[in-house]
Order: sequence, then C-alpha cells, then structure tokens
Amino acid sequence: MKIIDLSDLGAQPMTDADGEITGVFNGCVYNYQELREELRRLGHRFRSTSDTEVVLHAYRQWGTACVEHFHGMFAFALVEHRTGRLVLGRDRLGIKPLYLAPTPDRLRFASSLPALLAAGDVDTSVDPVAVHQYLSWHATVAPPRTVLTGVRKLPPATVRVVEPDGSHRDHRYWQPSYTRRPEYADMGPDEWRDAVLEALRTAVRRRMVSDVPVGVLLSGGLDSSLIVALLAEEGQRGLKTFSVGFEAEGGEQGDEFRYSDLVAREFGTDHRRMMVPSDRVSTALDDAVAAMSEPMISHDVVAFHLLSEQVSKEVKVVQSGQGADEVFAGYHWYPELAAVGREEEPQRYAETYFDRPHADLEGILQPHMLPEDDVSGRFVRDHMARPGAQTALDAALRLDTHVMLVDDPVKRVDNMT
Repeated sequence: MKIIDLSDLGAQPMTDADGEITGVFNGCVYNYQELREELRRLGHRFRSTSDTEVVLHAYRQWGTACVEHFHGMFAFALVEHRTGRLVLGRDRLGIKPLYLAPTPDRLRFASSLPALLAAGDVDTSVDPVAVHQYLSWHATVAPPRTVLTGVRKLPPATVRVVEPDGSHRDHRYWQPSYTRRPEYADMGPDEWRDAVLEALRTAVRRRMVSDVPVGVLLSGGLDSSLIVALLAEEGQRGLKTFSVGFEAEGGEQGDEFRYSDLVAREFGTDHRRMMVPSDRVSTALDDAVAAMSEPMISHDVVAFHLLSEQVSKEVKVVQSGQGADEVFAGYHWYPELAAVGREEEPQRYAETYFDRPHADLEGILQPHMLPEDDVSGRFVRDHMARPGAQTALDAALRLDTHVMLVDDPVKRVDNMT
C-alpha cells in the first residue's frame, strides 16, 4: 500500500539507477526526508520522492548499518545483483512482519503467512514448542518460531544476510538497556513528566509523514486520547477519528463513546462512531480469522477488523494507542512484579500472566505434542536472566516490550488493518 510518493516512480519492486540493487519494502521510514537530504549531500541522486528509494540508497551508502539510521516501521528485502546476496531487515519493535520459509532449494519470504503458503512446498506441521508457548503465554509465540514447523519469522531489530549458497548470518542492531542511567538519578517527578511528554511529542511528530490522509483509532482511553491531543498540538487539521462500540449485553455497557466523543469535541476532530450489532459479531468472525497470519485469541480482533473495514473507506493510515501498556507498565501484573526480587520474578510472572502451567498441558496435549520440559517457563527465565535490566520490573518490561508486544497487540492491529 502506497502512503509516500503515489506516482509510478515509487512502484515496487524498485531497482536503483545503476541496476545494482533491487528491493521491496513494507512500511514507512518516518525520517526518510532527512535521510534523503543527507544522502544527496553525499552524492546520491534520486528519481522519486519515495522512502523505498531512500532505503536502496541508504544501503548502498552504509550497508547493513543503514537500519541504524531508520526511524520507522518496516520490513524489507534487498538483492545485490553483482554478488547474489539477499538482505532482509525488520524494524526495532517488529511492527511490520517478515515470515520466512527455508526449503531445500530456496528461501521464501513474505509479509503475511497466507502469501508465504500460497506457493506450497512448506512444512505446515505444527511446532510443539510453539504450541506450548501459545497455550501457556496468552497466545504469544516468541520469534523466530511460528505455530508451523516450516515457517519462521525474522526477529525484530534484526538484519539477515543470505549468501548465494544459502548460508546466512543475523545481526541484532538494537538492544536498549533497561538499567537505570546515572545521569537521570536526580530527576524529580516534574522533570520525568516533561521528558516523557517531549518523547511522546517526538514520536507523534515523526508519524505525521504521509502523502495520504491520516486518522486515529480513538477508544476514548488515555493512550489514544493523548495521541489526538498531541496531533492537535502539532497543528494537524481535519484529523479523522474513529471509535467502535457494541450493543449492551446483560446490563453491561458495550461502548465508551462518552469518552471518545469528549476528546473529539475538545480537539475538533472529524469523528466517526461505529456501533456493531450483536448479530454482526458472529458473522464477521470468519473474516477476522481469515485476516490473521497466525492464530489470535484477543477478544477485540473482530472489533478491530470491522472498524478497519470502515476506516479504510476514508483513510489509509491510522495511529492507535496499542503498545503503551507494555512500555509504561499499564498491566495488572506489573505492581506484583515490582514487589519481588530478580530471583523470584520468573515464577511470579508465570503465576500472574500465564494462562496455564506446564502441568496442565500434560493433561491436554498428546505425548508427541508435549515438549519434555516447561519450554515456556524456561524461555521466560532465560530472557529475564539476561544482563541489562536492573530490577524485576525492568526485566518484565523488557520481555513484554520485545516479545509479547510484538506477537500480540502489534501483530493483531497490523493484521486487522
């Protein structure tokens, strides 16, 4: 889907002017205009205004280190015609997916699992370790695994270089530290508030780059409301906002329109409500499942799918508040984890967040589908034991931001939209 440079010059696959590199790209590099100017000063010449061409030239200038210059959400594949080398890359938080299927004769890759499977010749047997993670960890399957044995996903913040003989090497280019930095030790609440606000302003400002209309999925909650407020502060005009609700059931309110309406009025957005009749939910389930690249159990996939159908009629790009809970410790298990030491944390995390323990899976899965040990618990223990996280809470936030966030809310929203 084109969102930058809608002309034919931005079409893909794209080959650079010298015919040395061909690439395909999914997503958006938010700082492509700044990079384009930097590359022009270094002698590069451009034929389009697309961010895809910037990716090609950035690779020619900096090699695989080009990803360290990109701010954005992206997955790409580049081929060097002279060497036959293939380069695959994925953004820091895995917002854009990249599925891989190695076979004896070739490597297939695609942005969605259905596209990857369409050509056949892929082992579609179920991966027992992935099933264990899925049933334990609230439908999370940590990269590089998927539920299918023959399909893997490139981990976030990773560049893979594939040689003509099929060998490959991976480089993880971003591993932020979760250790408290001494220069921030004396900051008070007001200073932290201002620092967080400025970081959010920067994030929203970067995402305003588009050649098509941009909207916001406005639930009325804190996260999406803050995005609307910051966009208004940046001078965004004619902003379209969209909210979804359901009919009341059993005395329970099915929408939060009173909050989203309040935000829309406050910031003068062009607001759309979508009320989903109860009988529409069941009929839309098949379509929502068909849109998934991997199985999802989140209760709001149907709502996202139906809302996205309506939103796509008016805008091609939307911002949402998904992912804030993992970054800002919004989930209910974080207070408990903040109260324990590093040694106790993996067990407390599993007790608080896992859907079921390994012992329960022994009574659910057939022997050939049951790993010999608690592979999900071991993954959590190993991840939390890595250096670079100072407290139990820091280690949990790192795990959720770099694993659970990628495989649940980010993947869900990307698939449904």
